[in-house]
Amino acid sequence: MQPAVSIIVLNYNGREDTMACLRSLEHLTYSRVTTIMVDNASSDGTADAVRRLYPNVTVMETGANLGFTGGNNVAIKHALENGADYILLLNNDTIVAPDFLNVMVEVMEQDPTIGVTGPMIYYHDNPETIWTAGGAIDWKHGTTSMIGLNQVDVSQFGLSPMTVDFVTGCALLARRNVWEKIGVLDDKFFMYYEETEWCVRATRAGFKIAVVPMAMIWHKISIEERASSPRTYYYMVRNRLLFLNKTGAGYQTWAYTVFEYFRTYLSWSLRSKWQDRRHLRGTMVQAFRDYSRGRFGKLPA
Repeated sequence: MQPAVSIIVLNYNGREDTMACLRSLEHLTYSRVTTIMVDNASSDGTADAVRRLYPNVTVMETGANLGFTGGNNVAIKHALENGADYILLLNNDTIVAPDFLNVMVEVMEQDPTIGVTGPMIYYHDNPETIWTAGGAIDWKHGTTSMIGLNQVDVSQFGLSPMTVDFVTGCALLARRNVWEKIGVLDDKFFMYYEETEWCVRATRAGFKIAVVPMAMIWHKISIEERASSPRTYYYMVRNRLLFLNKTGAGYQTWAYTVFEYFRTYLSWSLRSKWQDRRHLRGTMVQAFRDYSRGRFGKLPA
């Protein structure tokens, strides 16, 4: 019998993307799967639409915007209580290959030392261009990066699973015992860096993390739009600092990180080529201020 897999799709006012994601999940070749759609108090009628069009999908409404961490945590606990052997976190703005889950579960069943896997993720608008083949952490500089970012896939990552530092929460499959041993996502992050910190916890608990190149999904993401968003930038700065704190980064890493932001602030202020980033200077200051004051979770209004 196949292991039981619970797929969690989190929605916040993303009805069109969520419905498209659920349509793609209807074509999965993996049979023993339960899909949970978590709605973070959307105002676009997604929950009712899913109940009407996808009666086999479990709909959970949180009643508030709990962020990526809180919304997923509600469903993770539900899935564990209902006997899931594996739990997959899946962004609602993704389209999946029908066999991607079969491939990842098979890899994990064959190698019990692998606790967490992720697929190859491509850009939806450029389906042969890689968004991520897993993530790497530069502990010296306190930075993270996506492996394979913006590379056209010419099979450069081969066919076999490869060990990575983390996989993105966009599509993260983990064994039941990993969740039970290290806990759920940290709500302090709200969104961004939460899966990276969680993967560090998993690695330090003795589990391997791997990307499975033969498993494929496509993500509707725009790097340019995210880079210019004050809201996104706030979380990326504040949560990078929180990540370094929670993972015990050393003095040199902290010194490099603070200097990097100081240099960036000056560059945005003095160099005309960065004038389109000047509106983010106040966001950077607020992120540092909130981190120093222990203000975490959702960005204050």
